[in-house]
Amino acid sequence: MDARDKFERNSGVCPACGHHRRIGADQYIALLADEGSWTPLDRGLRSVDALGFESYRERLNVAMKKAGREEAVRTGAATMDGEPVYLAVMDFRFMGGSMGSVVGEKIARLARRSREERTPLVIVSASGGARMQEGVLSLMQLAKTSVAIAQLREAGVPFVSVLTDPTTGGVSASFAFQGDVILAEPGAVIGFAGARVIKQTIGQDLPEGFQTAEFLLEHGMLDAVVPRGRLAATCAQVLRLLEGKPAPDVERAS
Repeated sequence: MDARDKFERNSGVCPACGHHRRIGADQYIALLADEGSWTPLDRGLRSVDALGFESYRERLNVAMKKAGREEAVRTGAATMDGEPVYLAVMDFRFMGGSMGSVVGEKIARLARRSREERTPLVIVSASGGARMQEGVLSLMQLAKTSVAIAQLREAGVPFVSVLTDPTTGGVSASFAFQGDVILAEPGAVIGFAGARVIKQTIGQDLPEGFQTAEFLLEHGMLDAVVPRGRLAATCAQVLRLLEGKPAPDVERAS
């Protein structure tokens, strides 16, 4: 087995140095959802060029061909280590995982289903932020998704947020940082504005690596940095704890 095969079999994680390469939504779904349990939802929702933004239609067509999907997020129902969940996974290959009206609508609908059926929610974020081609319509999704998550919290339904490389802009400013538990992959770039913009704004030098998952964990912004190979087991364990359920081996022992 050559190095490329080892890399692919290890879910895009270098077995030598531990570097986590960006992977697509399909790979995350295969990694997190129990085999055969994934049921996609709202696949028919697609972005439109409501503002007549130059070349936006062409950009959408290119993104669909590149990512092989109709939007920058896939949503569905699944089980995770036997536990029912609603799962949303963003795909950076689709216009940098940017959040437009459809992305916000799909996440809000999923959160509403989660609340109504009292089924835990897991969202895997990978995004450059709001989609500028949709202007204020894109910015409105920050409020829409935040309200949906707030209602979920009021209902006492668990929400685990998983941040991958990168999670920035409007996504980090809304639902991505509103999880009951926030996990991140090693080395993920996480923040709002870019380092250059921040430095120009505040006129100060910035700490090295200040937008990495490890730096944010050290400063209390995350609950844990979890290697990709342990994400599924960690999410399932966290959801059981949030729901007050015993681990499977405890159940069998009782």
